Amino acid sequence: MIKLSLFWHMHQPDYRNGAGMMRMPWVFLHAIKDYYEMPWLLSNFPTLKATFNLTPSLIEQLRLYEAYGYHRDLFLSLWLKHPCELGDEERAWVMKICNSPQFETMVKPLPRYTELYGKEHLDDHALIELEVLFMLSWCGNYLRHHNATVQHLIEKGRAYSSEDKEALLDTLLQFIPTILPLYKTLQERGQISLATTPFNHPILPLLLDMNNAQKSNPQTAIPNNHQPLVDDAKAQIRRAIQLYQEVFGRAPTGFWPAEGAVDDKSVALYKSHGLRWIATDEAILFKSLGKKKSHELYKRHHFNDLFIAFRDHALSDLIGFTYRYWEAEDSAENFLSHLREIGKKEKHPTISVILDGENAWEFYPNNGYDFFQALYQKLTEAKDCQTVTMDELADEKPQKRLKHLHPGSWIYGTFDTWVGHPEKNEAWELIYRTKEDYLAHIAKLSNEVRSAITDHFLISECSDWFWWYGEDHHTEYAKEFDQLFRNHLIEIYNLMNIAVPASLFRPIAGESDVHALMSEPKFPIHPAIDGKVSSFFEWLGSGMVDETRVFSTMDRVRGPISKTYWGEDEHAIYLRLDGDMEALKEAGEILIYVDVLSEAMTVNLSSPAEGEFAVAIDEIVEIALPKQRFEGYQSVRIRLEVVIEKKVVQTLPGVAELVIDLNDNFSENWFI
Repeated sequence: MIKLSLFWHMHQPDYRNGAGMMRMPWVFLHAIKDYYEMPWLLSNFPTLKATFNLTPSLIEQLRLYEAYGYHRDLFLSLWLKHPCELGDEERAWVMKICNSPQFETMVKPLPRYTELYGKEHLDDHALIELEVLFMLSWCGNYLRHHNATVQHLIEKGRAYSSEDKEALLDTLLQFIPTILPLYKTLQERGQISLATTPFNHPILPLLLDMNNAQKSNPQTAIPNNHQPLVDDAKAQIRRAIQLYQEVFGRAPTGFWPAEGAVDDKSVALYKSHGLRWIATDEAILFKSLGKKKSHELYKRHHFNDLFIAFRDHALSDLIGFTYRYWEAEDSAENFLSHLREIGKKEKHPTISVILDGENAWEFYPNNGYDFFQALYQKLTEAKDCQTVTMDELADEKPQKRLKHLHPGSWIYGTFDTWVGHPEKNEAWELIYRTKEDYLAHIAKLSNEVRSAITDHFLISECSDWFWWYGEDHHTEYAKEFDQLFRNHLIEIYNLMNIAVPASLFRPIAGESDVHALMSEPKFPIHPAIDGKVSSFFEWLGSGMVDETRVFSTMDRVRGPISKTYWGEDEHAIYLRLDGDMEALKEAGEILIYVDVLSEAMTVNLSSPAEGEFAVAIDEIVEIALPKQRFEGYQSVRIRLEVVIEKKVVQTLPGVAELVIDLNDNFSENWFI
């Protein structure tokens, strides 16, 4: 019998500034899309079991919506206003958020949203429509199936009013308080285990000992003047347990350490607080054993008398990143076949599939509903597979006791995602410097002030700030994350009534928005479509995206294309793709979607031929789309999909659609 442990991790950082206002709306948006929907989907299959992890920072912010409605959320407060009441910066911020959802899966299913999406200027009536459609795009399947207001507005389709906005927000705020009780009910029923994470989602081993970064990877540069923050680490665990008890009426039995980050000291802390299990990645297991022994992954391991579940990285990534491109039935069948292959090789294997429980689904059609229906149905019918919770696994007798636990996280078994880059290290050094100043003045501070300062220190240690610093991940909101981080340290100085160091007012994050990853076209180009870079000047002045730098939270998989180029002249739009040509030639297609055309243009790379457009593949792929196809239009939006063996393996460009002005004369780039 195969034992399968499905583990869904739900997390958002604390978006509150010093005044207690949430600066970004992602808790609310995922609440109406995922936080209720995921346990609800499981509850429709009563014989299945799973484990859910809810982080304290997420729980706290859900409770803020319950207590204060929209009043503690900056975006919702602006969203609810009539557009005529918004200042220019407020209007731009609202439009930025409303133009942020995934186009194919969230925008395209709402036709009027497709018409408005991405436009730089909208009148007040159109902006109200955009705002309503944005919120509807985030409403999950439960709301679409069961909420009359949501159903009515989706059916209405367009011509929304301020009254529609108010009705929609009112019904969604009434929905929020039903979320946490659902988890509690399913836990009491025994269908799920519930876990949590150190309070503000810190990388606990780095708080305990920054040298862990070099123990994990000797090449990692660590911050100057680092110091152990043991008391903070203990407070992160203690506060998480207290909140969990308050909300769910019992103590937690297990933790998902933030980012699966572990070391022997953190395990000792978890055990001392009464926890029975934690979970992390297979990379930690293999490094702890000294080499990769795949069969060991499917046994139950203990370290220091604490059960540790090690995630099957490949199976978890299939759900997180691959099956979004597949038909639901095919992906569910493929997942079961992988389980059974393991079952053939290992006797009574225990398989842990652990992944983000919220971000992946916006890349799936229908928010993953069809996938989960197919997967859960097949698991229900499978006679050779039993789903179990982490609590149940922790109750079983251990098969293996680890003598050593390698320090590291779920990403490559190191801590390099959160330390090592100059930006990441600068953030750590600001924390250390602030801590030194605090300790120098602590004797003069009241207990109330000390408590408030501790809150800000714990929030500043959240892993999310360090995730977005550096060049390994991309977000359009890097500046906002940076400001939130620094504001917590600034607030500490304000509470101490000490002048804030100038270094805290200087942004840490570099230019990491979409435009920093894209070079816009500068001049007309006239390339020969022969699959080769015929001359240095052929593509000079074109636009370019370095796809290897496009690395967002949930779009980590890079396909065969490394760079995308585009440009135009008076006759055609030109596209160029650089990368692994051999992979494309064997069984590849490029699907070209242009918003003004009713269907995609297909480029068969195994036998390219000139037809309605010219294409060639050799050292590179070159394509020319004649402008006469787009006659009468001022601009077009273009997106490309790379298809290999009937699966979409890459979407181009990775940061946005291409918006091409068909009448651009590039005069703004002329110089004398």
